[in-house]
Amino acid sequence: MIALALLVLVAAGVAVAGVVVWKQRHPGSIRGSGSTEFDTTEEPGSTTVPEKEARTVPWPTYGFDAARTRTPGFDLRPPYRRLWRFDARSLLEFPPVVAYGRLYVGTGGGRFLALDAETGKKVWVRKFGRCMAASPTVGGGVVYQTLMDPAPCRPHRQDADGFLVAMDPETGKELWRVRSAVSESSPLVVGRTVYFGSWDRKMYAVDTKTHRVKWTYTTGDKVKDSPAYADGTIYFASYDRKVYAVNAKTGKLAWASSGNGTFYATPSVAYGRIFIGNTDGRVYAFGAKSGHLLWARSTGDWVYSSAAVWHRTVYVGSYSHRFYALDAATGDVRWTFPTSRAVTGAATVMDGLVYFASLAGKTYALDALTGKKQWGFPDGLYTPVSADEERLYLVGHKILYALEPS
Repeated sequence: MIALALLVLVAAGVAVAGVVVWKQRHPGSIRGSGSTEFDTTEEPGSTTVPEKEARTVPWPTYGFDAARTRTPGFDLRPPYRRLWRFDARSLLEFPPVVAYGRLYVGTGGGRFLALDAETGKKVWVRKFGRCMAASPTVGGGVVYQTLMDPAPCRPHRQDADGFLVAMDPETGKELWRVRSAVSESSPLVVGRTVYFGSWDRKMYAVDTKTHRVKWTYTTGDKVKDSPAYADGTIYFASYDRKVYAVNAKTGKLAWASSGNGTFYATPSVAYGRIFIGNTDGRVYAFGAKSGHLLWARSTGDWVYSSAAVWHRTVYVGSYSHRFYALDAATGDVRWTFPTSRAVTGAATVMDGLVYFASLAGKTYALDALTGKKQWGFPDGLYTPVSADEERLYLVGHKILYALEPS
């Protein structure tokens, strides 16, 4: 009996210790306020891009715009009818960009594709023989894509090199490349500079005219997420548990703020704040100017999902099998939607609906104000949506679909 009692006490001690460790690694929520660093004068998704350019390059980069707000202004709503489908025969982990009447997308199997947006027919293909786990970006008449280690990519080679490749959008001809370590960072073009992160712990800024590295900023671990830009500042995170703000021209550090876990999610910049998920299970809001922690909302499990921001609401998924709509001012939960599997990819808000997918292989469209389901599609794993003024492009596991309102 004494031995049994001791066993019970030991088990209880282990359980308590486990709870303590969990709470240390997955701390609770911190409520914020709209009275501190909350600028609502400009709504996410607004743009000063000329109409002709917007029509020519309707979806130039991952997250739609430089701030990665994922809030395009296209008027597309279900029900949809399918126009075409394209089988990539390989994992499509990140969505295409849309420009010049074409879709540009990289595959996990090492092929980079240009597809006709109207027909889905292949225009050209480049076989890099390297994994691609990032969206391309388009700027100045050039398509940019980051490359990882040689395919197949499981397991990844930690010591492999990687590249940023610049291509002609018409022909796919390689124009130039810059060597880095492995990169799964979706690049971003601002003016005549292209930015991307790498496993060598650096954020790169490359001159698009000279093809030379302007500056690098070194962090304490791999940079796996994608940079965001607003008001002369590049925002990104690292696996060293920090979010960074650096001057876009010089690479000089403005601030660095910490989370409890690692950052894989790409930051979204809106309302003078940075919104970003963390593997400690929380979504964070930092002041864009100060770097101060403004709020943190616990979701109960990892947050790999990058946030969309619309109407003072932050939309983000979690490994807890739930999708969240959070008040951008306070972090309070406005509504949640249950899913049967984890949500790891980014959401997109378009015409009052929020689109996202879960690892169950399904895509959802919910009313962004109420969280009520409006539409569903039986494919999609990660970030499922890109679009232009006419069509919704939905990314499945290996298949890309073009849909139009019926």
